Amino acid sequence: LPAINGDYAKREVALIANDCANFQDRWVNLRANPGSRCVFTRGIETVDLPVRHGEGKFYAEPEVLEELEENGQVALTYSLADGSPARGRFPQNPNGSVLDIAGISDPTGRVFGLMPHPEAFLDFTNHPDWAREKERLRRAGENLPRYGDGLRFFENAVNFVAENTEA
Repeated sequence: LPAINGDYAKREVALIANDCANFQDRWVNLRANPGSRCVFTRGIETVDLPVRHGEGKFYAEPEVLEELEENGQVALTYSLADGSPARGRFPQNPNGSVLDIAGISDPTGRVFGLMPHPEAFLDFTNHPDWAREKERLRRAGENLPRYGDGLRFFENAVNFVAENTEA
């Protein structure tokens, strides 16, 4: 990644040490870019996922950032709880990633790199607020979700393959 102009060998982005200079283990709010080509984020508007890293700051030169945005390769950004941009604020952008970038795809949208961990939110009870949410849903007479929102990324990938291959 980012494979701008199909060049998968050229290194144009990096993950570097967090601005806060220490390891971050927290849940963050993310906003999916509706204009992204990324097949993993289709139909996702906002999602909470955990980050666990000391070197998770996304960095690229300004001309590369411009290309990523123009090509629809910025797939996820750190956001506030209401989905508005984090604008570099800590702890919403826990590492200081430029332009709040949390995930990018290649130009095809089929290769996805991200710092947050969707695999750590496969079950509803993986979220730190699950008990509070369970009680809120119970009081509202709503059903509990079986799965966590992280599973949506993997379902999107499976659905994309199923839609784009012959049986």
